[in-house]
Amino acid sequence: MTTTTNQAETATETAAGTPVLDARGVTMRFGGLTAVRDVNLTVNSGEIVGLIGPNGAGKTTFFNCLTGLYIPTEGEVRYKGKVLPPTSFKVTDAGIARTFQNIRLFHNMTVLENVLVGRHTRMKQGLWAALLRLPGFKKTEAEAEQRAMELLEFIGLQDKAQHLAKNLPYGEQRKLEIARALASDPGLILLDEPTAGMNPQETRAAEELIFKIRDMGVAVLVIEHDMRFIFNLCDRVAVLVQGQKLIEGDSATVQGDERVIAAYLGEPVESEAAPAAAPAAEETEEAEEATEAPEADETSETDEAPADAAPSDAAPAAEESDEAPSEDTKHDSASGKENDA
Repeated sequence: MTTTTNQAETATETAAGTPVLDARGVTMRFGGLTAVRDVNLTVNSGEIVGLIGPNGAGKTTFFNCLTGLYIPTEGEVRYKGKVLPPTSFKVTDAGIARTFQNIRLFHNMTVLENVLVGRHTRMKQGLWAALLRLPGFKKTEAEAEQRAMELLEFIGLQDKAQHLAKNLPYGEQRKLEIARALASDPGLILLDEPTAGMNPQETRAAEELIFKIRDMGVAVLVIEHDMRFIFNLCDRVAVLVQGQKLIEGDSATVQGDERVIAAYLGEPVESEAAPAAAPAAEETEEAEEATEAPEADETSETDEAPADAAPSDAAPAAEESDEAPSEDTKHDSASGKENDA
């Protein structure tokens, strides 16, 4: 019995360390703009991995590359060892589901119907079975509804199954979107800012929900700007800055990295450089004043010295000009014409 138990635990630990997602050299360019550059990231089964970075760092673009909304310019994305097809519905069918930064529910459909939409990839009945309402289709539909109700109970919305999605509070709409993603029975779920706009109580409830998802055997990759939330939640955290992965590691390693601090807060000001520059500036100003002062004195002396001689020098020049005018000047009454020739 003990041997059997140990073997089961070993198998579980091995399964928990198996790579589910393996992204290698993912690069995404839009014309001359490189939004994501050579990003490598691995998510193992039974693991919660966080992806953080300043606004515009390329986090959501990277998510879109993983889920088939974008086709990476370079690199490849593998799920359980297989290269993912470059189509979003095929990625979902393979076993990856996601939520969006901005909630994308069908607001005029009921809560139950929204979850059933996420179940369609696991319903294998064809068009004719649906049109003719064959027994096999009815059975599949009943199973899908049962699974949807189980998920609503999992997130605590079973009592609102027939409510319109648009009538739910904001926090419950977030939960509903997660339930819809889980309806496809994924092995990996990608959550894009699941606590955006939530109050502390709702954030705490979302954290507990993600832990429960991990306990179901679903690996989680999450983008979030709430640092306290992400560091309490994740086994590993990767940091994107300007489309490149800056660092990856546990919470303590990432929080203590000076490059991460600089990326969020800006480069620190060098306190020793500023005082050293001030005396240099003062010395330069004093040198300029010392240099300019003699020039001013020399100028004044120069101006004063020829002041008496200027009229006597100028007068003969004027007289010579009047006494001996040129021939051109006699025939041209406009002043200065002789200079134009």
